Amino acid sequence: MPGIALRHDFGPGGFTLDAAFDVPDRGVTALFGPSGCGKSTILAAVAGLLRPRAGRVEIGGAVVLDTSRGVFVPPERRRCGVVFQDARLFPHLSVETNLRYGQRRAPRDAAGPGFEEVVALLGIGHLLDRRPSGLSGGERQRVALGRALLARPRILLMDEPLAALDAARRAEVLPFLARLRDAAGMPILYVTHALDEVDALADHLVLLEAGRVVAAGPVAALAARTDLPLAARRDAGVLLDCQVARASEEGLTTLDFPGGTLATTLHPGPPGTRLRVRVRARDVAVATLEPHGISTRNILRGTLAEITPVPGTAEAFVRVAVGPSDILARITRDSVARLGLAQGMALWALVKAVTFDHRVVGAAAQDAPREED
Repeated sequence: MPGIALRHDFGPGGFTLDAAFDVPDRGVTALFGPSGCGKSTILAAVAGLLRPRAGRVEIGGAVVLDTSRGVFVPPERRRCGVVFQDARLFPHLSVETNLRYGQRRAPRDAAGPGFEEVVALLGIGHLLDRRPSGLSGGERQRVALGRALLARPRILLMDEPLAALDAARRAEVLPFLARLRDAAGMPILYVTHALDEVDALADHLVLLEAGRVVAAGPVAALAARTDLPLAARRDAGVLLDCQVARASEEGLTTLDFPGGTLATTLHPGPPGTRLRVRVRARDVAVATLEPHGISTRNILRGTLAEITPVPGTAEAFVRVAVGPSDILARITRDSVARLGLAQGMALWALVKAVTFDHRVVGAAAQDAPREED
């Protein structure tokens, strides 16, 4: 498990970084927080592009930085695949030659996917003869991902790779990132300030604020905590790992999750497709009696597990346990008092089918369609 511990400051009165966390050997660990919190500084230090004042970085069993022992492995020997906001492709080379450049940098004895596998994984076979100037922003990023992966790194470092893309191109690239995560078999450290990217890709989350780690752990567990800065966001809520059960003639899709089912107007794929869905707390109402004669499609019976007032507001989070899963509702404290809500009582969580405004790609999502020329 890669271990990262870094301390660095940028002069008197400047920004100070003091962060330590572990990165699991597989999957995506997202560094998340507001601009200026230290995310890119951490990535630069791991890649060897920044020499911190103090720290230790271990990747794939190899210590590449240990200031206490005077260890500083140069960037070119760390075997970090780095993908930046801009693709940084060689403009005078074709897509294939750009990819082959990454392949030539791979150690001879390093395991990893071959050229054809990477091309198929990222859906870029039809682009091989083109130059970067003839590609869309999303296509360029997919080629950059392929080049980094073909170098067969110990770890992939992604510094806000979708930040320069518009919404349509971001939606295009996200499924390919999910496929890369599942196929790479290596740790991926992913910097972002976009919560939808965290929802779609992250297995683990490191929350940063002012150069410090606020919390770190599985993404779903941190999303459900009401004591973290995430809870202050208007899109705060829980993440549910779902699987498409069936589609109805009424245009609704039924999603199974541990403890219940959800109906949604989304169409994420055929039965069996797995995905992660954010249920926003502000989209959830609660009832002390089972409602009848209402339009809300999702009525989930559960048990009131916790009531947490939101500091500085007239609101409160109500946590409803639906089987092994939790649903968060954000309601007024007046409603808490008026309904006589108390821990342990039976409660129904109400979620409209039209509130799921985006789908996110789960660990075994279906292959995304190839981008047309």
